[in-house]
Amino acid sequence: MALSPDTHTSYEALRKRAVELRSAGRSLRQIRDELKIFNNDLLHRLVEGEPLPEPAERPRSKDALRARARELRLQGWTYDRIVLELGCSRSSVSLWVRDLPRPERPAAQEQARLAARKRWENELAVRDEERRRAKTAASAEVGPLSDRELFLAGVSLYWAEGSKDKPYARRESVIFVNSDPGVIEVYLAWLGLLGVGPERIRYSVMIHESAEVEAAERYWAGLVGADRSAFNKTTLKKHNPKTVRKNIGESYRGCLVVRVLKGADLYRRIEGWWCGIVVSARRADQQNRT
Repeated sequence: MALSPDTHTSYEALRKRAVELRSAGRSLRQIRDELKIFNNDLLHRLVEGEPLPEPAERPRSKDALRARARELRLQGWTYDRIVLELGCSRSSVSLWVRDLPRPERPAAQEQARLAARKRWENELAVRDEERRRAKTAASAEVGPLSDRELFLAGVSLYWAEGSKDKPYARRESVIFVNSDPGVIEVYLAWLGLLGVGPERIRYSVMIHESAEVEAAERYWAGLVGADRSAFNKTTLKKHNPKTVRKNIGESYRGCLVVRVLKGADLYRRIEGWWCGIVVSARRADQQNRT
C-alpha cells in the first residue's frame, strides 16, 4: 500500500528510532513497549536487516562457574555433583552443559565396587563410634585412684617397661623408657607417690636421626614440665635403609628415658614389691581354684 508524504516521514522516523534502540541492544518487546507499536508486522519491518543485539556481558563469576561446570561435566560428573560442588541451581547447570555428551554410567562391576566401598565406609563409622563409646564407658569405670592402687599400678608398670638387674649384668638402676605420653604421666605420678623429687630425675630423648629432633625435645619437656637443664643429650638412632619404618610423621616423637639418680636402693625395693605382687596373685589364684 502506498504511503502519503506525512505517513512516509512518520515511518522513517519510527524506523530510525527502532534501529537506534536495536543497536543499543533492546529486544523487540522493549522496542514495542517504548515506541507503542503493537503491530508485529510493522515492528519487524522497522528493524528488518538489523543484526540481533549482542548478549549483555555476564558477570565474570558466572563465566567462571559455567567454565567450571563444563569442565566437571567433561570429567563425567553428574548434575547433582556439579550442583553440590558449585553451589548453583540445577537449571543453571543444565543450561551450561546440556550440549555436552552425557557421562557413561559405570559398568555393573564398578557400580558394585562403589556400593561395597560405601557400605564399608559406613561400617567403619559405626565401628569407630562403638569403639569410642566402649572406651568412654571403661574410662568412667576406673574412677579416682587410691594411693595403694597407684602404687601397685606403678610397680607393675615399671616391671613391664623398666630396666632390670640380671645375674650376668648387675644394673641396679631405675631407668624407664617409653613412647606413650600417658604411660610416662602415670610413671611420674608413681615416682611422686614414692617421694622421688624432681631433683633426682633426669630425662633424655631417644629418636631416629631422620625425625624432627628439636620438636620432639620440646614436646617431652612440655609434657613432664621440666626445664631443658634436666635433659641429657638426645640419643639418635641410625636409620637402616633396609627397614621400612612405620613410626613416622608429626605424631612420632621417639621415646623418653626417665632415670632416677642414686636409685640402687629404690630398684631393690621395686624388685621386692614385684615379688610380693606375684606371691599374692599366686595365693589368690590357688584360693579361686579350691
